[in-house]
Parts: sequence; structure tokens; C-alpha cells
Amino acid sequence: MAENGAESRRRDVLLERAGRLFAARGFRGVSVHEIGAAAGISGPGIYRHFASKEALLGAVLVSISERLLEGGRLRRAAASSPADALTALVAFHADFALDHPELITVQDREFAHLPDDDRRRVRQLQRAYVEIWVEALRASAPELTPDAARAAVLATFGLLNSTPHSASGVDLDRPELAALLRRVALGALHAAAR
Repeated sequence: MAENGAESRRRDVLLERAGRLFAARGFRGVSVHEIGAAAGISGPGIYRHFASKEALLGAVLVSISERLLEGGRLRRAAASSPADALTALVAFHADFALDHPELITVQDREFAHLPDDDRRRVRQLQRAYVEIWVEALRASAPELTPDAARAAVLATFGLLNSTPHSASGVDLDRPELAALLRRVALGALHAAAR
């Protein structure tokens, strides 16, 4: 059964509020009643949208991975050159990490609590996202082996995904921090090709 617009919006609000709560207090530290209250519904009302709290976590993490993959595909498709593709991918991921640090935190910390099917789906989406980057990097630096390019991409993700932990201790405004992250990430990718 397809969701109507109001149901779809309610589901999106649940995903967003649950993501924030899971990031702040951990999956086990948040009750369905708290998630419901944050979304403006009763705790049991969550079960109209998700079979369990674990299913809600799975939807949060699958949604994050789908957003990253779709964003990566769009940036790669719009790029006029391999270098432009890398620049666009870095900018997209840096912006995502800065704008949604709670989602990066949940992705990093709560993966172990996923049901098996969701864990497989998240890994599949993550691998596809990594491969977009690997293809863009290898198109810019064809001398890199696929494994070397993949290692460089994963290291760059580590750098960008540390933002929720490292950005809070610096006195830079959002544009300055975004520009710095982009330069450092691109520098790391270009260094891999030397």
C-alpha cells in the first residue's frame, strides 16, 4: 500500500528525529516513546510506519546510504571532467558531513544494531557509493590500481566523516570550514596519485 503525502512526511519526520536522538544518546538509550514525542505522535504510533525500533534504525541508515549514493551519482553525471567529478563529490560529502553530523554519527556508531537484511542493504549502498569515487579518482589518476584508489577514497571518507567530532573544537564559520575540508580532502586524493 502506497503512503499518502501526509504519511510520507510523517515517516520522514520520524527518520529525522530518530536519527538525531540515536546520535545524541545511542540506539539503546532512546525509547520509542521519546522518538514518538519528538515527532509529535505517540510512541506506539511509530508502529504504523515501522515494525520495530530496529526497523526504524534500519530505515534511518538505509536512507542515509541512499541519499549519499544518489547524490554521488548526480554529481558524477553532471561533471564535465574527472577532476570536476572529484571536486563535486568532495564538496557534496563535506557538505553532508557538516550539515548532518548526527547522521554520520549514527552511521558510524549504530551499524551493529541493524537487522541482517538492513545491514546487507546498507553495505551494498555504501559499496556502490565508494565505487563512484573510485571510478572518478582512477579517471583522474589512471596509474592507481583499483585497490589503491579504494584505499585513498576510504581514507578520505575517514577524514570527512570525522567532522562531527573535530568541527566542534574549531572556531571557523561554516563556509571557512567547508572550504578547508574540501582542500584537505582533495589534497589527500591527489596525494594518492603521486
